[in-house]
Amino acid sequence: MWGIGELRGHLIEAGLAGTIATTREQSLRRYRLFAARDPRVLLGLDPERDWSFGDVLGLMGQKCGVSADPTHTSGLDVIDPDRTIAALDAFAGRLAAAAGRRAPVLLGTGHPHRLLDFYAALADALSSAGCPVLTSAYGHRVDMATRFGVRTRVLDYVRGVALMREPGVRGAPSEGGVHTHSPLPVRAVLEAAARSAGPLPELVVGDHGWVCGAGQLGIEAIGLADSDDPAPFVGQAEGRLSAVVPLDDAVRSAHYRPLVHYVLNRARLSR
Repeated sequence: MWGIGELRGHLIEAGLAGTIATTREQSLRRYRLFAARDPRVLLGLDPERDWSFGDVLGLMGQKCGVSADPTHTSGLDVIDPDRTIAALDAFAGRLAAAAGRRAPVLLGTGHPHRLLDFYAALADALSSAGCPVLTSAYGHRVDMATRFGVRTRVLDYVRGVALMREPGVRGAPSEGGVHTHSPLPVRAVLEAAARSAGPLPELVVGDHGWVCGAGQLGIEAIGLADSDDPAPFVGQAEGRLSAVVPLDDAVRSAHYRPLVHYVLNRARLSR
């Protein structure tokens, strides 16, 4: 089992933290869009307070370690690996609490090509600990806004993790799995669970609209977020999300495996 030093080194070497691939220009653009309450970057969150661009930049400096200097406008972003590790500890703590009470959980991702294995390992561990892993609304069709206009996507589950696919495509997540920031999928899942009188999740684990949409509805949510996605960190600052781990969310899938081992060990869910 890796110690803190080895994990920190891996985060930097894999580009999960330290200097990451997300550009400063992209992050600043999205901070401005968030301040303007553009729904494309709110991810289903309805902030309680007015967040100016400076407020968002300051928060992201605090939570991620990006530069809080507004005159720093180009280059690659930086995430502080020590903040990532501290957030992984908090993330593990919430998993342990859910496992301890055998709470129903929902896991969902807008990054099926990168993060599916990470969440699937958590789903397996939580299920083994006695947590019902929910799969409501399987096959549900959702009309979602994309840069090409409104497109219909289909809700699927792979190894206990919800994701959206192109209609008519089955099999591996690389075959039709789509990247999405939308909160509509989690809303569809929760609505279906309520209609069926089945259990509602007490914890939602994921990213993008999965966690922001759940947190907005008052369900405990924890997740991963890149430096250009301020919504989860604002949600955490306002008490809607319990833990948000800052990291690059688009590196190779294999690079997240040591994080799975670390989290499950900290949560005492390793087998």
